[in-house]
Amino acid sequence: MVDESGGHAGRRPVLLLLHGMGATGDVWLPWAPYLEQHWPGRWLAPDLAGHGWASPLPSYSFAGFAERIAPTLAPDDRLVVLGHSLGGVVGLALAARDAGMPVDAVVGLGIKALWSPGELERAAELAARPVSWFASRTEAARRYLRVSGLAGLLPPDHPVVDAGLRQVDGRWRLAMDPNAFAVGEPDLTGLLTATDVPVLLARGEHDPMVTDAQLKEYGVPVATLPGLGHNAHVENPAAVLALLDAYR
Repeated sequence: MVDESGGHAGRRPVLLLLHGMGATGDVWLPWAPYLEQHWPGRWLAPDLAGHGWASPLPSYSFAGFAERIAPTLAPDDRLVVLGHSLGGVVGLALAARDAGMPVDAVVGLGIKALWSPGELERAAELAARPVSWFASRTEAARRYLRVSGLAGLLPPDHPVVDAGLRQVDGRWRLAMDPNAFAVGEPDLTGLLTATDVPVLLARGEHDPMVTDAQLKEYGVPVATLPGLGHNAHVENPAAVLALLDAYR
């Protein structure tokens, strides 16, 4: 987990950055110089359960992901959550009234709103597969980049990739627990109904996983980032960080 401090003492906002399926908290490391200049307080980028260095869950649910993060947060924090894809749904679960967490606002980036039966079946198949082993780091890194959606955005030797890999007895595997793919389809209507805090749903203009029209169905503010795709936070950190201006 990445944990950085900044700003002055007091009840400044704490930015909680939550990664997407298959990635790790290290995907936010390139944000450090931007946050140092533009974010007034601390920021955290934990690994979600079953990802990176975080231990797996017996079974996966969005509430389960959120419950695993909750003990790492201080009750006197004032949390602003920016979550990508899976992380955006987990952020909404953290912001639920009955979760009792000090969340002030949630920005969900690239949340996949609608799932077809075929897509859910494919996710279940991925969850049921045994762990794949690779003879070299490069092979494992290429697989990691595909699974996390970062292929074409980061090279296999990028430092961010390291947290997503494990070497055991000379072989390599992904750090991710494949069972996490079984988390299923989020009930966005229920999650949004269960929270009282401001929510912004955002997407890259070229994100193939979700459309503006789909997000606008939920009756909360929607932001579209021109020229960007599903991993807009990797493509253009400054543009995504600007979504948080109203919540500092």
